[in-house]
Amino acid sequence: MSEKKLPERNVRHHILITGASSGIGAALAEYYARPGVTLSLWGRNPERLAKVATLVEGKGATAQVLSLDLTDAQAALAAFIKADDALPVDILINSAGLSDVTKPGEVSETAEVALAMSMVNFSTPTTLGCEAAKRMSARRSGRIAFLGSVASFHDLPLAPVYSGSKAGIGRFSTALRAALTPYGVLVTLIAPGFINTPMSQKLDGNQPFLVPVDKAARKIARAINKGQAVLVFPWIFQATRLLEAVLPMPLAHRILRKLQIMENAPSK
Repeated sequence: MSEKKLPERNVRHHILITGASSGIGAALAEYYARPGVTLSLWGRNPERLAKVATLVEGKGATAQVLSLDLTDAQAALAAFIKADDALPVDILINSAGLSDVTKPGEVSETAEVALAMSMVNFSTPTTLGCEAAKRMSARRSGRIAFLGSVASFHDLPLAPVYSGSKAGIGRFSTALRAALTPYGVLVTLIAPGFINTPMSQKLDGNQPFLVPVDKAARKIARAINKGQAVLVFPWIFQATRLLEAVLPMPLAHRILRKLQIMENAPSK
């Protein structure tokens, strides 16, 4: 009797997801959960991680949780090496991220926010990506994904550090793909618009074409499994990317300065 082919979502067995305690990371963990799959779930909040682990274990997957701060790239690198030594990672999904916008009266995010955001959005995922690239290329298989943003395509005056860090991870992703494709390792850049996650819920303002997190996770996982180079969604942001590319820079900047998105005041 011929072996039954598994659905596309079941083609890998060890998946490591950063930012797995909520949002897209948690939704991806739930999507991939099935018997025979080991999910290494990384996040800052141990209580939320435990809830995600319980959920995926209820679907038959094995969950390994690690609470750590991704501003410490050395600790994250050591943790990745340990995880891959124990069981080779088939898919690395760098989903963790920080976002912020300028406060009234400020011209950019603060220096402290810039340092943390640069580490979490760029330095640590590139560090993990390089280590994964070395190991997966030797095995001649694997997938690496980076969560960017459509913000990386635009010069956002209200979030220069955020858009800059996402632009950096976007270029690193496509460059790494160019290096790894001959070795059977495919790299995917995910560049979504607004997704209904705790991160977007902190923002007060117009969030056009908001995508439910479970729908976003399905799109992302399918792109990773196929080894798609870049996924931009919703489609309208492909158009805005092209539009800004042809606009004179002063005019584009004048339009972008009119965006009104602010961080909500913390609930009491």
